[in-house]
Amino acid sequence: MLKFIAASYAAILTMASLPPAVVAQDMTGLDTSSPAFTKSEMTRADIESGLAKLRGAEVLDLSGKSLNGLDLSGMDLRRTKLQSARINNVNFKDANLEGVVLDQAWALKSNLTGAKLKGSSLFATQFGGSKLDGADFSNAHVAADFSNASVTGAKFDGANLSADEKNQSMGLMRGAFKSANLDGSSFKGANMARVMMEYASLRGADLTNANLRKAELAASDLTDANVRGANFDGADVDSARIGHLINANEAKNFDKLKNADRSVRD
Repeated sequence: MLKFIAASYAAILTMASLPPAVVAQDMTGLDTSSPAFTKSEMTRADIESGLAKLRGAEVLDLSGKSLNGLDLSGMDLRRTKLQSARINNVNFKDANLEGVVLDQAWALKSNLTGAKLKGSSLFATQFGGSKLDGADFSNAHVAADFSNASVTGAKFDGANLSADEKNQSMGLMRGAFKSANLDGSSFKGANMARVMMEYASLRGADLTNANLRKAELAASDLTDANVRGANFDGADVDSARIGHLINANEAKNFDKLKNADRSVRD
């Protein structure tokens, strides 16, 4: 649990480089009620105009911008860069963000239902409390925090959600889904080594050929999850529901689960 707290909020380590307005007034970290996290310095029309003016391979750089609360639903944003942007409470429903860099962006309580994020970069991105049902993260780099988010029916096929064990200057950055709803989501062939999924619901998820080595699955619910070819070497299943898995006999290293004796099998 303590490891999760240190990892999922690693972006706080960058707060010294942020404008004074976003620095918290106490030791809790950042003041997400400040204008930098609640107001927008641009409109949808401004962004549409900027995109229309792009030539050749130019990209509209929105890095560090405050775009909170905007309705950007259905927009083609593939030629934008949103690194460190504040995009809280933004409506990205059905937006196209394929290949977009969203590293260290704050997207708290945003709506990304049906959004396309194939091949996008999500390093230390904060999606806490957001709605990402049906979003497509295929082949994306997903070292982001999805705590308490709704991510049902999403696609993470071929995505890299694993921890970079060679570079931990910002802590153990990896996909973090504490208490997230991932029911029916697909992780086919995804690298989920050391992923954080404590208390997450993965009912009916497709984990075919996923790498779950040392994944933190304590108290998660994997009822009816398809685990054909999934690697569970060292995965922690303390209090996790693993009694009704699909193709469990075809999972790899199921005999090497951590705390298997403390899992729930009924």
